[in-house]
Amino acid sequence: MFKRSLRVLPAVVIIVTMIVGALPTFASDAEITLTGLLQQEKEYITHYTAEHSGSLISSLDPQVATDSVSIDYIENLFLGLTNNNPLTGQIEPELATSWSYDEATYTWTFTLRDDVPWVKWDPATDTATELRKVVAGDFVTGIRRACDPNNPSLYAEVVGSTIAGCLEVYKMDPASVTPESFEAIGVEAPDDTTLKITLSGPIGYFFSMSGMWVLRAVPGEVIEQFGEPVGGSTWTQPGNIVTNGPFVLDEWESGVRQVLIRNPLLPADLQGPGNIERFVDINVEDAGTIYALFQDGQIDFSGVPSAELQNVLADPELSKQVVQVLSLSVFYFGFAHDKPPFDNVHARRAFSASINRELLVSEVRGGRGVPMMHFVPPGMFGAVNVNEVGINGEGIGYDPAYAQAEMEAAGYPNCQGFPELSVVTYQGWAPYAEFLQAEIENVLGCDPSLFTIEQQEFSVLLQTTRAETPTEERPNLWSLGWAPDYADANNWFFDAGLHCESSNDFMRPCDEVDNKIIQAQTESDPEVRAALYREIEEDFFGYDGLHPIMPLFMPASFYQLAPWLDKPIETDGLFGGNHYDWISIDPELQAAGRGG
Repeated sequence: MFKRSLRVLPAVVIIVTMIVGALPTFASDAEITLTGLLQQEKEYITHYTAEHSGSLISSLDPQVATDSVSIDYIENLFLGLTNNNPLTGQIEPELATSWSYDEATYTWTFTLRDDVPWVKWDPATDTATELRKVVAGDFVTGIRRACDPNNPSLYAEVVGSTIAGCLEVYKMDPASVTPESFEAIGVEAPDDTTLKITLSGPIGYFFSMSGMWVLRAVPGEVIEQFGEPVGGSTWTQPGNIVTNGPFVLDEWESGVRQVLIRNPLLPADLQGPGNIERFVDINVEDAGTIYALFQDGQIDFSGVPSAELQNVLADPELSKQVVQVLSLSVFYFGFAHDKPPFDNVHARRAFSASINRELLVSEVRGGRGVPMMHFVPPGMFGAVNVNEVGINGEGIGYDPAYAQAEMEAAGYPNCQGFPELSVVTYQGWAPYAEFLQAEIENVLGCDPSLFTIEQQEFSVLLQTTRAETPTEERPNLWSLGWAPDYADANNWFFDAGLHCESSNDFMRPCDEVDNKIIQAQTESDPEVRAALYREIEEDFFGYDGLHPIMPLFMPASFYQLAPWLDKPIETDGLFGGNHYDWISIDPELQAAGRGG
């Protein structure tokens, strides 16, 4: 649900890929050195992403994971029905070889491969053992788990809004769920190579979801062996986990490192064109340390710090190694609609119009991003042009006069009587909250002391802002981001929680716009759907809009790649996770670049 925007967190991670033995334990960032290992080994690749910064894997369970870091790993450990090509983004076969759709019954039928093994990797002996072949029933197991109210997944409602019977099971009392309860869910396996998924209606965007991690097959007997409740991490630990993807899990030491090994039993035509055999992800909490390692020749791929960017771009050689990547994630501040002052639409409008998004991108992000005053980014079906909201092309950007008028309409002229506010952000996001604080002071005259800013670890932030959390314990404002799971505006308006009957952690009351969101879900005419989404953007973010959240920006990042590195950095991972089996290095160039 919050993939790459959850599933997109601000701090730093190094991802190193190499053909090496286990790395030594590092006591602190200052002790990190890979030089000795590099002199011994043949291949090595690194991958640094700002979106992953500060984040850790929360779960390797496909039906539990919600953040981008976890989803990247699941992409490489578990195959989907379909796959988004890392270069083109187009949907292509993966475990499913063909498919058909019955309009009369809303049923998709997928024909599956019969030659893909479930693989158990033993880190102690470096051996891979085939458990059995993947069958259609494994997808039934996975999808039923996604609908299980005992499962802590935040994606149950995404699945539940499309697959017949899923939401009804998910809304049951967890204690009353029995094996028979799952028979009502529209998923069945008539035989080992046939999977049928029946939708709750004419859901035109379902096929674009078919490769999502939450719908992937899992080995039920392995999960049963290590015990439930669903979502427990025991079955996903190294040595226990059984997977079917291009890599197997060799090591997972949270906050220190993760190691993947190329799956030796996967059919060759399911392996990507890359040549790396071992992937080691070392967690480092300092961007300066990362770039220093890159400059020292110890890692091959790094984000370029703001302080270094102009010098790098001005260098005739180094500039050739730099790539700028625009993420389709949209970061925002969410409003709590269930408590003052943001139960008042005028207060929400006043805050949104007080934020100079261009200045935020320039000053806080060093120019790395695109200001956003609406939610759905380009590339999604139903998206409007950037910052052209709705049918009139007008949305609230930076408008101090309008903000002041709306603050007065909210009952707080010149911020008089405005209550204290609690603001919760990701770790590393304090500068964004402080920018908001300064803008509200400058435009609306509010005393900065009204703001209490707290940074929380990502999983804690999610729990703090859940609708189930008592109102008095919820913050007034919080930071989050959303990246696409599939290329349709429904993923943003419904799945992201803006619809009043979706997850709706904002606790927004229902309105006419919610009917439009449901109408757009089931409308078969693409032109009508696109027109509805334009109206919805204006209903939410126009001058008379409801403003359930405060969109801020799409992030852009500059990366520096070593000359021997080849990876589809600009196109991979826009939907779903990154494909590590598409990463290649030239070992001879690498050896020369490292001084032999």
